[in-house]
Amino acid sequence: MAIPLSRAGTKGVPRADRERQILAAATEEFGRRGYEATSLAAVAARVGVTKTLLHQYFGPKQDLYLACLTPVGDRLLEAIRTAMDAGGDARPPTPVRVLHNLFTALEGQREAWFVLYDTSLPPDSEPARLAARYRAAVDDLAAIGTLDVLHRTGSADAPEADAPEADAPEADPLDADALAHAWRGLATALVRWWIKHPEESADAMAQRCERLFAAARSALEPESP
Repeated sequence: MAIPLSRAGTKGVPRADRERQILAAATEEFGRRGYEATSLAAVAARVGVTKTLLHQYFGPKQDLYLACLTPVGDRLLEAIRTAMDAGGDARPPTPVRVLHNLFTALEGQREAWFVLYDTSLPPDSEPARLAARYRAAVDDLAAIGTLDVLHRTGSADAPEADAPEADAPEADPLDADALAHAWRGLATALVRWWIKHPEESADAMAQRCERLFAAARSALEPESP
């Protein structure tokens, strides 16, 4: 007996499996080429289905992009929140934990980072608005993290011992904003490098980042007299 279309794709592949194949291929295409340069025909060809079938499953290109973006955005936000929930005193340091969780979330689908940070999305479109909401949520978490880093590294002057807690000075908000922007650029650059080195696992990449951070910290420390 034939399997109904609601449960199967083409050539006897169950519909749920075919949808996962399509989403995986589309995520890679959007991540590598950007929204503007990605075509439904290219995605369909990668999966081995017709463009008509792909359209039946997901609708127009913007709906396919949204179907790819939502799980990517949710997965990355969860990865960052989990790393930050461990607290600033946990080891390894929070920035390394965040990167490790991001690399782990992206393993097997590294280009997904650039689905979220796609510069070719049509302005004022639903894809652009949803991507902006996810990026804003990531930025909010980065702002919290950078403020914590500034406090822990003494970038805000320590309060007097007898000063009430409410009088403790705040870190310079422009320092925090600049650091958050630098962090976003660094994360993107590291993911881009990682994509070019498929032999590098998520764990190995996180360990490499920790070594690089330690080297940078050492280089910036004043020399002993």
